[in-house]
Formats: sequence, C-alpha cells, structure tokens
Amino acid sequence: MAEPGAGPAPIVDLRSDTVTRPTAGMRQAMAEAEVGDDVYHEDPTVLALEAEIAARLGHEAALFAPSGSMTNQIALQLLVSPGEELLCDADAHIVTYELGAAAAIGGITTRTWPACGSALDPQAIAAMIRPAGYYAVATRAIAVEQTHNRAGGAVLGLAALRSLRAVADAAGLALHCDGARLWHAHLADGVPLDEYGRLFDTVSVCLSKGLGAPIGSLIVSDADRIERARVLRKRMGGGMRQVGVLAAAGRYAVRHHLARLVDDHARARRLAEALAPFGLVDPARVRTNIVPLDLRPAPMDAPALAARAGERGVRISVLGPHLARLVTHLDVDDVGIDRATEVLVACCAGNGARVPTRRPAI
Repeated sequence: MAEPGAGPAPIVDLRSDTVTRPTAGMRQAMAEAEVGDDVYHEDPTVLALEAEIAARLGHEAALFAPSGSMTNQIALQLLVSPGEELLCDADAHIVTYELGAAAAIGGITTRTWPACGSALDPQAIAAMIRPAGYYAVATRAIAVEQTHNRAGGAVLGLAALRSLRAVADAAGLALHCDGARLWHAHLADGVPLDEYGRLFDTVSVCLSKGLGAPIGSLIVSDADRIERARVLRKRMGGGMRQVGVLAAAGRYAVRHHLARLVDDHARARRLAEALAPFGLVDPARVRTNIVPLDLRPAPMDAPALAARAGERGVRISVLGPHLARLVTHLDVDDVGIDRATEVLVACCAGNGARVPTRRPAI
C-alpha cells in the first residue's frame, strides 16, 4: 500500500508480457545501431540478429518481421498451398488470434484437434491426417504452440514433440512451431533451443513477449525457405527499411533478458499460490509466466474481477466470461507482485470466493 500523502500506487499491468517498455540499456543499443536498407538486405544489425537467432535454433537462416502473426502466416504459406490443410490445436494462436489470416491471405484450410494444452497426443493427430485423393483436402502440415498461451503457458514435452515429428515424417508432412514464448519453455524444461528448433521445419519466435523488445519476431528455417519468406513478407506489407534500430532492441533483449525469464516464472508461481485457496488456479500447472484464472468457483465473472482489480491499480486480461489471465514480465518486480497479490486476494475474499470441493480443470 502507498504511504499516506505519497500519491496513488503505480499501476501493475499483468495483462500481457507485451506491455513492457525498453530499458535504458536497450534504448542505448537502439540509438547506437548501425543501419541500412533492409529491403535491399543491407541492414547490418538486422543481418546480425537473423544470423544469431538462426544459430540459436539450429537452422540455416532467419527473417525479421514486425509481428509474430506475420511470421506465423509466412511460415504457413511456405508449408501449405492454397486449398490444402493445416492441423492444429483448437485453441492455437494461429486460429484464435490471427483474424483468419491463414484462410484470408494464404487460402489455407485448417482442421483442429480438441484443445488439450500440454497433453499433446501424436497418435490422435496421426489419425486426423488426410492423404490426397478423390477430392479430399490433403493435409500438408501440423502446427503446435510452445508455450501454449490459452492453456496458461503450458509447456509441450520434448518426448511428445519428438513423437509428433516422427508422425509428420511418416506422413510426409511439414511441422511448424509457433514459438512466441519458446524461450520460456527452454528455461522451464531445460531443453536447448537448438534441440527444439531442429524438430521443426519452420519456427516463429517473438522478441516482444517476455524478452521486452518493443517489436519484432523472426521466422527460422532453411535458407531456401527464408528466401521465399522474404517475398511473402514484402507481399504482406512487411518490407522495412532502416529497421536496425528495432533489431538492435531484439539483440539486446535476447542477450540480456533471456536468462531472467526464470524470475517471471517464479513470480507467476507466487501469484498462483496466493490465489489457489480460492480454487481459481492450480499452482502446479503454472510453469512459466502465465497464470490462468478460472472464475467459476467465485461469485463473480472475469470482467467483474478485472474491473475491481483495475479500480485498485492492477490490470488483468479477460479471455472469456469466466477466464482471466495474469502474465508476469520485465516491468513487474517483486514489489509489483506483492501489490497485485494484495489487490487480487482482497477482490476475491471480498466477494466470498471459497475453495470448491473439487478444483475445476482449466
């Protein structure tokens, strides 16, 4: 709580890890960046970022783009031709939060397996694959999300991903990873980034989720695909000029903010443990920086909780009538977590939320 006369407490924004602001060191790196025209493939800072990320993920090449939605959609167009099919989770970002771009821009049809979070079942996915023939829509690729946003930052296990790779290889399909928060999975499970990367034909990674850069994602693949990706990026309006000022922020973020993601994971677990007595979340399922709250045990819905917390300076996301989300990040320190915990516990306790006899699944 703020001391009397100290003014209002600062806002604690837990809506997303995209709300961060560049640090002083990042701003300095941006100001000092060497730049050139990236459409001409002449921006040295962009080239250095692309080479670094490709190497970290065990691939030949990478391409810098404005957003993760763009890198995802470029990847899908590289792997699936118009009128062909992509398989993915029903709650995947590419079919939930990208405004139907796969169909609207790429002419790609999608078919989904039931949302399962980290409980990936490669054999069930294998049973969904359709071969070409007799006017059937041929399956060409499979996409997974690591970590899984709507599943509360769930981490897909390495063994399941290896099995899925085997399924894809047996069927002659490509495999894409929406790795917007792949960095978090890397630290949560201790799996090297290049071990993840080599499982996939294309990987999209984000610099503005968790790592704290103001903008930017990259698609990683082999050199031939990345040359094709450059054409698709331009076609979608993603050609950029002296963009090294932004690539410099991304390089700084990867080098200085990657290892500290474990702090965000610990703070998310603290939030989950504080709210667990109200039956809203199972702390054991909070392994990265996202805390999903199921408000069904509480006599209030998610919009009501968000409104009440917001009045007291804590911002949270509403994902549905009874589903809210808290995301820890670079701009929320231990003091901010203490403040958010105090406010959210008070909001829940003040509305009579109590531990249910059975904890609901999230």
